[in-house]
Amino acid sequence: MMVPELFATLCSVAGAMAPFPDGWWIIGSAAMALHGVDAGSVHDVDLLIEAGLTDAVFDHLGVERIALRPDPLFCSMAFAKWDAAPVPVEVMAGFHVAVAGRWQPVEPRTRQRIVTAEGALFVPDRQELLALFRLFGRPKDAPRIKALLSAEAAV
Repeated sequence: MMVPELFATLCSVAGAMAPFPDGWWIIGSAAMALHGVDAGSVHDVDLLIEAGLTDAVFDHLGVERIALRPDPLFCSMAFAKWDAAPVPVEVMAGFHVAVAGRWQPVEPRTRQRIVTAEGALFVPDRQELLALFRLFGRPKDAPRIKALLSAEAAV
């Protein structure tokens, strides 16, 4: 079951992103929760946007770009935090993951629509979300992979 703070945040994201019908997804543990899979504690919502939407989305949300310290696994062309909801929302554009020493863009190909009272949210389908967690390969992704696989087996 989704905790009320996450539900409220996701509804806020749906409302805020309603002017943008395409080019964005919720990924990470919040996407798992939207798929009805127990994601454990969700500390932030990862909002992935296409690079071409950066200025319009950042302006609409009233957020400023944040310069991130270099990370060996992830990089984004643009990054911001939206703190207008109970759970922080990390907005990423031009998101990449390091694979075998090369930066690979994270560009979901699937887009499932999940309707809330405030509007629609979009997530990669379960198989693509599973592939993303495998690609990221962090220790915290292992239980996410297991939960998604268990959910798939139960269907």
